[in-house]
Amino acid sequence: MRAGFAERDITPPRGMEMPGGSRRAVHEGPVHDPCKVRAAVFDDGSEQVVLVSVDAVIVPRGLVQSAKAQIKACRGIHPSSVMIAATHSHSAGPLGFYEPGQFDGAADWIQRLAYEQSACADPGYLRHVREQIVSAVSEAWDSRMEVECGAAKGCESKAAFNRRFRMRNGLTYTFPGQGNPDIVSQAGPIDPEVGVLGAWDCEGRLRGCVVNYACHLTSKPGGTSADWVYYLEQVIRAGLGSEVVVLFLNGACGDITPVDTMGRYQNQIGEKWARRVGARVGAAAINALLDAVPGTLAPVSTRVRQLSISRRRPSPEKLEHARRLLMNGTVQEQTVEWYFARETVLLDALLQREPEADVEVQVMQIGPAVLPACPGELFCELGLKLKASKQFAFVFPVSLANGFCGYLPTIEAMSATGGGYETRLTSHSNLEIGAGEKIVETLAEMAADLAPGSMPEPPCPPGFIKAWNFGNVPAEC
Repeated sequence: MRAGFAERDITPPRGMEMPGGSRRAVHEGPVHDPCKVRAAVFDDGSEQVVLVSVDAVIVPRGLVQSAKAQIKACRGIHPSSVMIAATHSHSAGPLGFYEPGQFDGAADWIQRLAYEQSACADPGYLRHVREQIVSAVSEAWDSRMEVECGAAKGCESKAAFNRRFRMRNGLTYTFPGQGNPDIVSQAGPIDPEVGVLGAWDCEGRLRGCVVNYACHLTSKPGGTSADWVYYLEQVIRAGLGSEVVVLFLNGACGDITPVDTMGRYQNQIGEKWARRVGARVGAAAINALLDAVPGTLAPVSTRVRQLSISRRRPSPEKLEHARRLLMNGTVQEQTVEWYFARETVLLDALLQREPEADVEVQVMQIGPAVLPACPGELFCELGLKLKASKQFAFVFPVSLANGFCGYLPTIEAMSATGGGYETRLTSHSNLEIGAGEKIVETLAEMAADLAPGSMPEPPCPPGFIKAWNFGNVPAEC
């Protein structure tokens, strides 16, 4: 078995947009830590798979397609063998939410809404990130060496929390507020599992690892940042090697954040909280890597399927109300009402061109581990359904991979007892009710088509010879 790892810096320069919030923001403070592209190649001798993580809130579909095409041209790697996923840092560079040219052809005032009054990907930064993705994959490909790989699972139950709550009025709220007396119970689970894949060289040094955990990257340590993934990397490097390349792949994080709404103490945001989350997940990852049994994780394989999923539409009344607010200037820009009016109008413009969304789902196998991936933010409950399968010893769901299609709530979240931020209709989160279940069912079918590889086992003891003659004596009183 061979593997290679590489990373590249994609820290955005001062003055660029910082997507991830409802209001436009720019990178104007100091750089807290570098944003990176990280790449890993796993090669079983006959097949290869490539994993890429990008410190960004999303990776747009156009960027993914162009990067995969260039990787094929440079290294001959088929696009289906490459997975490119965003870590979902809300403090990283401008890769979303709208792509250049996405609303060309719409009315001028709608184009201004999209390109001048919304978080929009920067063309120059898109090119830069694509070049760094290709460069990192090329180096990882060229640096492949003989390794022993291992997979394992750790546990971290105090870093992430479900942000949705059932209320006394029968609805579900997102972030109802700490201490809200109308909270009845949490509306969903968390996934405490920390999944790892590691690769060790012939001298036993960890060369690189993949870490999978479900949680938003919204700790905001200050300035430009990869968020708590930075501290995840620092902890692993401090414990297992300063040059280890650490790829983070976010799990089913759609309703999971670092905010503890039910906690006894006031929640914090900033560096201290980012360090807390990253260090806890990093410590669990180290424990899991130490438990992993290095060996050959074969076979490596991949499956890709394209789904066409209908989008939800705003009602004519809602659309007319939104148009009137925006065109008459009767609502202040950057308010919540203005934000969702803008989203309603942009969604309508998108529906004129794309009434259905092209959604790429992918399943990547590395021996006894399988990584089912989709471009949306899966609710945690749906990720746990994928993990319920007993076919593979390790199931590491990946969100925000190979594009972006918004939140993927459960059917229950869209019912009369549901609700919350994740269910709101926007231009970037609008798939039909049940899309999450449809995607999970498809991923499960694709995984069932694969045969898990065997688990490496540690060497057995040689058998009893004799007791240690320093210790086989009675007590001397």
